[in-house]
Amino acid sequence: MADEKMARKAYEKELYRLQGELVKMQEWVRVAGERVVVVFEGRDAAGKGGAIKRVAEYLNPRVTQIVALPAPTERERTQWYFQRYVEHLPAAGTIVLFDRSWYNRAGVERVMGFCTEEEHSRFLHQCPIFERLLVEDGILLRKYWFSVSDAEQERRFRKRLEDPMRRWKLSAVDLESITRWEDYSRAKDEMLVHTHIPEAPWREVESEDKRRARINMISHLLSTIPYEDVPRPEIQIPERPPGTGYRRPPRLENHVPDVTRP
Repeated sequence: MADEKMARKAYEKELYRLQGELVKMQEWVRVAGERVVVVFEGRDAAGKGGAIKRVAEYLNPRVTQIVALPAPTERERTQWYFQRYVEHLPAAGTIVLFDRSWYNRAGVERVMGFCTEEEHSRFLHQCPIFERLLVEDGILLRKYWFSVSDAEQERRFRKRLEDPMRRWKLSAVDLESITRWEDYSRAKDEMLVHTHIPEAPWREVESEDKRRARINMISHLLSTIPYEDVPRPEIQIPERPPGTGYRRPPRLENHVPDVTRP
């Protein structure tokens, strides 16, 4: 059945295999001096954060960075809109995963009235130019839109509300997206008309089943990066030399107590 959830065992097996390929891809990026940007966008509670977590789980944080910017400061609001994102673009040999990105202006800012009509129109004009410049300069830019139904979004919101460990994920803006579902749909449609360009196309990820969404997204990402297995030098753990009489001094009085023992 099309709506059947992916079995956990099959999901975990395939995810681990793909994460191994992500490690290989990261090493190729590092050695080849490539620059990779992956943009994660979509509805609130569509599964962007979970996908990013699985992508980065086994990667080197010195090579792969997650960027999730807060609301702009007063100073940043006076800058060119793309300016604060530019400083987070990757240098040679690194990967940046944007947990939301410059597309905030086309989505939440547009719908919630956080930007003017003029600012929104300017964004739709400048964004394709900005992204073409990135690609022209050699950046490998990938953009994923996570799509989820209104019923599934509400179900996930309610689940978060009942879970004290994840309740922080709910904000007033998130909850208002329920009553503004069609507004967000129209904003997304308008965004795609202007920013789904040959140099940087959007890829839509169906996310009713989070497991399938993660597998599909990671598989696609890997298929678009021309990475290859990079030979690694052999590493041998040296033998420990014989002791020279060192004795450890008494533990500090303010050491962390062992709460696991009675």
